[in-house]
Amino acid sequence: MQTHPNVQAVQDALNTADARDGSGASCRVRLLPDAVHTAAAAAAALDIEVGQIANSLIFDADGEPLLVLTSGAHRVDTAKVAADLGVGALRRATPEFVREHTGQPIGGVAPLGHPKPVRTLVDVALEQYPEIWAAGGVPRAVFPTTYAELLRITAGTAAEVA
Repeated sequence: MQTHPNVQAVQDALNTADARDGSGASCRVRLLPDAVHTAAAAAAALDIEVGQIANSLIFDADGEPLLVLTSGAHRVDTAKVAADLGVGALRRATPEFVREHTGQPIGGVAPLGHPKPVRTLVDVALEQYPEIWAAGGVPRAVFPTTYAELLRITAGTAAEVA
């Protein structure tokens, strides 16, 4: 089976970063039988808690992309994040803006594998889980990792985002 270019880009980025999952093994992107466009759907497909899903949300921060990796158990407080970052406005990005900066569609945005690095915040709420799952470049691709690894492989900043 031919691997989708987005999934291959994510796997290549994971390999380059020597990314690890909760057991210490190399991260591998997995394809689910069906697309999962929400944290609840992904959690159900993986039989895990919704909080273990690291939602990859792209925001428009005064014209620059901002990736917020947030626990599927809550919503991003855009006013709080904007104030914490000192940006005038933090808006949910358009599908075109997301694809321009990540090369990936909404619902499948991975924490890495983008054309160029994107400023990233990682929700501290994810730290409570020994293993978390993130999107792998398309809506049916996911991979397991840990909070510490997510911070490391994205060069992200730990943040309270809710």
